Amino acid sequence: MSLRGKDLLSLREMSQEDMELVLSTARSLKEILSRPIKKVPTLRGKVVCNLFYEPSTRTKMSFELAARYMSADPVSFAKETSAMKKGETLADTARNLEAMGVDLVVMRHNVSGSCHFLAKVLDIPVVNAGDGMNEHPTQALLDIFTILDYKSRIRGLKVAIIGDVLHSRVARSNIFGLTKMGAEISVAGPSTLLPPEIEKLGVKAYTRPEEAIEGADVVYVLRLQLERQSKSLFPSQREYSNFFGINRHKLSYAKEDAIVMHPGPMNRGVEITTDIADSPRSVILDQVTSGVAVRMAILYHILGGRD
Repeated sequence: MSLRGKDLLSLREMSQEDMELVLSTARSLKEILSRPIKKVPTLRGKVVCNLFYEPSTRTKMSFELAARYMSADPVSFAKETSAMKKGETLADTARNLEAMGVDLVVMRHNVSGSCHFLAKVLDIPVVNAGDGMNEHPTQALLDIFTILDYKSRIRGLKVAIIGDVLHSRVARSNIFGLTKMGAEISVAGPSTLLPPEIEKLGVKAYTRPEEAIEGADVVYVLRLQLERQSKSLFPSQREYSNFFGINRHKLSYAKEDAIVMHPGPMNRGVEITTDIADSPRSVILDQVTSGVAVRMAILYHILGGRD
């Protein structure tokens, strides 16, 4: 098994063996985050470009920190101040970055399939940091890593994914990754926010969150993605919160030791109440920490790091 020089575009395409390789390496690298000096020389001289065409806090910052902690040099692209404003294409922008000596591109884009397109254009590796409504593979890997921290296994666990499944690239990548590793997945949301025939992905779909959450080991709450909706798909945010927002009552249907997850950013009071988001059952901040370790492992393997 080797990820050296390869793209990371999708968990649908990624083998379970490669997923486990990244997770195992992240387990070792996470220790670096607790050191007084968070720096190892593993990727010294490598250049990682964050090519983000959409807003991001956690993903962008964690990739930048992951590069810095491994002694790579991160550079960031801002479309507002780029030649894109003058009409330059995505392909030309990326080719110019490659010509400057960038070793790896991490890209987020609002168009599904854009990262696959870029991977065909460039000779250097491309990592998908979220493409439209398609996938967000590194988020799913860090989610799986976090679940393993608390549950020590994936096979046999019941994971309930609640909310705006239709627009969620996080949900898709988690479904691909978690089912590949043996979890049982249930999804719930308004019928207008569930993809048609989602059961074909090997999940159970409900329009009542309580049914999906019943007996769950993990309750994964999705953000309501209003920016991706061209028209209203539910009556109001208040009604959405009443019927689908995760609160103490809905969480009571899960197992007593169930954990609560959210990819961020959270809309408190809409898809999750503050008392649940900040409760001992919430592992949301642990997901953020896991994100740095997992992305360190990804950069390590793709850029050819050594023990």
